[in-house]
Amino acid sequence: MSKRDWVLTGYGIDELANIITDGILNASVSATLEDSSYFSSGNVSCTVLVFERYSIIGSNRLSLTVSLFSEPGCVRISGISSGGSEGILWKINTLGEDAFLDVLVDVLSSIS
Repeated sequence: MSKRDWVLTGYGIDELANIITDGILNASVSATLEDSSYFSSGNVSCTVLVFERYSIIGSNRLSLTVSLFSEPGCVRISGISSGGSEGILWKINTLGEDAFLDVLVDVLSSIS
């Protein structure tokens, strides 16, 4: 499992969700948006996006969950990748997870 967090200003939660979705889906032919959820209450909102893609390194599919939390003045983003490791008792070969999270890092780096 790999994880990164960001705080961005100057963007709305819907705009960031669209930028992230487009960036991840365009970065890999096997990437899919599996599902999403949207919640809001008062002046805060939360969007959860769950992506999958095939990992050649691990010969399996991995997931990337992106959570966006909007409050006045900023959007907090958390990206967590999982499912690419091998091994029963220990996590071995997490390269696929790291690579999938790096796609999100690249997308957000290009706008901040």
